[in-house]
Amino acid sequence: MTYALPREIGPREIGPREIGPREIGSEFHWDPAALTAGGDDWLPPVSQLFATGCGALTALLRHLRPRGRLHVPSYFCMGVAEALSAEIPIAWYRHLPDRGGPRWETLRAGPGDLVLAQNLFGRDRGEPWNDWMAAHPAVTVIEDHSHDPLSGWARNSRAAFAVASLRKTLPVPDGGLLWSPRGAELPRPAGAESEGAHLKLAGMLLKSAWLDGRPVAKDDFRGLQQRGEHTLLGNAGPVSAFTAAVLPLLDAAGLRQRGIENARALAAEVPVTAGPFRAQLICADQQRRDDLVRHLAAHRIYAPVHWRQDRGGVWSGDDEAADLAARMLTVPVDHRCSPADVRRVAAVLLAAPETVGAGIA
Repeated sequence: MTYALPREIGPREIGPREIGPREIGSEFHWDPAALTAGGDDWLPPVSQLFATGCGALTALLRHLRPRGRLHVPSYFCMGVAEALSAEIPIAWYRHLPDRGGPRWETLRAGPGDLVLAQNLFGRDRGEPWNDWMAAHPAVTVIEDHSHDPLSGWARNSRAAFAVASLRKTLPVPDGGLLWSPRGAELPRPAGAESEGAHLKLAGMLLKSAWLDGRPVAKDDFRGLQQRGEHTLLGNAGPVSAFTAAVLPLLDAAGLRQRGIENARALAAEVPVTAGPFRAQLICADQQRRDDLVRHLAAHRIYAPVHWRQDRGGVWSGDDEAADLAARMLTVPVDHRCSPADVRRVAAVLLAAPETVGAGIA
């Protein structure tokens, strides 16, 4: 899944040791410390690894050849929704980041339709969806676990299909995991590995050297990251050999737990909503949200926005979802942050005038 990154402005930076506080957020770097001797066997036994989550969904739609519509949550990545709309007619149902879960009365799926269910920011539960699926056996549900691939819901899913864009939570350059909790036949990736994954891996390696104070220019790895992401988006080919080799060795559960602990620590100081996927904060209006994104970036804290909805382009038609998307940002307190980093993020947020009046979802 895609999201907007704030543009990083500044001189040609060489190594953070020369320029003050270290960077928080932005793209992952490669860190061998994320590997373990054995790793947790968290990958589903019946699964396929694609280059991207969006590509996995596209391949699944082509494999299923549905005659109905795909029902998509109204608070969702519009870029992915637009890509899927090229394969199947899209309908929208209301699901907001307000702890209320899906509004079932807006989900008007009939026999032959498909529904994309998401664990938004890792804060939703699977039980309501299990009940809905039991009551609608003629509708195929595809669960999106990109924000928490290791949740109890993901590990115990009852859906026909499930997907997760792994590079959103794990330090890998690519990876779209598609599996069938019910053991259904899955499509296979087609073609060769994406050049975008190779570009992103090169960026991850150079960023690691930059963080270690080596003579690497930030513009160099940022350029590789951006070119790689642009090349990679929507790719339905196979996952890179690097990611396929690394995934079984990652301490995925440990990375997840450190991120959860960081988000909770931040929530104890600042009015954010903690969850498995970072922490979210809602500003009073879009201008203050955008100002806060810039304020954080000026302090080397890069907060993504999930997700902008352009009413002049592809959008959900849900004014409340679009309004929340215009006012919310995600605070990047993932596994890379130390306790000192979390305290610095809290201090910068509390000192920002845009945070006054902000609240939680």
